[in-house]
Amino acid sequence: MACIYGDIMKIDTTGASDVTAKQDQLKVKGVEASKKLAEHDLTHMEKYKSIITEVSRAKQMDPAVIAAIISRESRAGAALKDGWGDHGNGFGLMQVDKRYHTPVGAWDSKEHVTQATEILTGFIQEIKKKFPQWTQEQCFKGGISAYNTGPKNVRTYERMDVGTTGGDYSNDVVARAQWYKSKGY
Repeated sequence: MACIYGDIMKIDTTGASDVTAKQDQLKVKGVEASKKLAEHDLTHMEKYKSIITEVSRAKQMDPAVIAAIISRESRAGAALKDGWGDHGNGFGLMQVDKRYHTPVGAWDSKEHVTQATEILTGFIQEIKKKFPQWTQEQCFKGGISAYNTGPKNVRTYERMDVGTTGGDYSNDVVARAQWYKSKGY
């Protein structure tokens, strides 16, 4: 399945920050920590693989990126209470923020994953307009960063994660996605 937004394997990444790595009391950081975090979520993620695959085909988004966002946002559902996280503001596997969007479907449904993936692809398009000189992969990474804090926060390629949760959002998601890709997502 071709992802029209770029090749996740071609995106540079520094991986997870110390803050993010500490979620699982990891002694490593960076790409190694992101891989371990993704691995910890793999068993839960398998429950959603068919939904991820369907949505990725329909929206031409890399399934590994959808899985990585699910891992980062909700630990594949394990971090949610009745489908909610982020102090009751984030809904579902991919944590659609009710302050900016009206969540659709059940928290673990195809409808939810579709909506969240559409939000992501919309942000990638906004980053392309904002930075026409960026490569496809740079826009892809910028859109992933914007998924966490919005496109206004993405100001430069090198510092796009400044102000994101843990200061590493796009780098961590990219590293997790690269790992999920190696696991058949």
